Amino acid sequence: MTEINRDTEQKRIVVKVGSSTLSFANGRINLQRIERLAGVLSEVRHAGWELILVSSGAIAVGGGLLGMKKKPERLPEKQALAAVGQAELMKIYQRFFEPFHQTVAQVLLTKDGLQEKTKRINARNTLNRLLEMGILPVINENDTVSTFGIRFGNNDVLAATVAELIHAGLVIILSDIDGLYTADPRKDPQARLIDTVHDLSPTVLRSARGSDNTFGTGGMSVKLDAARICMEAGIDMIIANGKNPEVIAEILEGKKRGTLFKSQKSKD
Repeated sequence: MTEINRDTEQKRIVVKVGSSTLSFANGRINLQRIERLAGVLSEVRHAGWELILVSSGAIAVGGGLLGMKKKPERLPEKQALAAVGQAELMKIYQRFFEPFHQTVAQVLLTKDGLQEKTKRINARNTLNRLLEMGILPVINENDTVSTFGIRFGNNDVLAATVAELIHAGLVIILSDIDGLYTADPRKDPQARLIDTVHDLSPTVLRSARGSDNTFGTGGMSVKLDAARICMEAGIDMIIANGKNPEVIAEILEGKKRGTLFKSQKSKD
């Protein structure tokens, strides 16, 4: 059984879904998987958990709408795709959450918005109020205005930062891989899934390998950056395969899924 931290503040969880979970390899949006994700998250929230969804996919959705086969290299083009895709992505979430009577809210954040004291307080207050109202915040980085120096760099780190901000007890990172392996399982048939990580030792860090997803931005190394933030803040983090969104409910039931990064620090 996966021993996650259940002593959360009002049972708060941050779930992050990457572009590889939301879309096919060609960048086209996977509507069936999003529908299943909406159903699982709605059931979990109605069961009493407070949820925040950190969602990638704006650039992938924008690229799909415009018929692009790969993510562009230039920043203005990426930002243009994000602007097109973010609006469509929220429409998709609204459509699939509505049958479950779950209201969603869009929240776009930048790194400097969570570093400056007043903006940080405002962001926390807004998220707390949305959760109190039973609304599911859907967070993404504000890619249309973020540039180098004010970017989180990826939504794994954003999810960890948000979890720290609202005192969550658990972050679930859904990816296209089952968890952290001893080596890249795509290249090494002897690679073994690591069940639990208690310390980000040099050996663990060497296990990280990048992702080859066309539209995604995060590989395993950046997920370990997120794990470090979580573990230092007293927050457990799990990396699991998002192919089956039901894995979220299974984790909360205590089933062993993915790799657990176990915090050793007591929450304040």
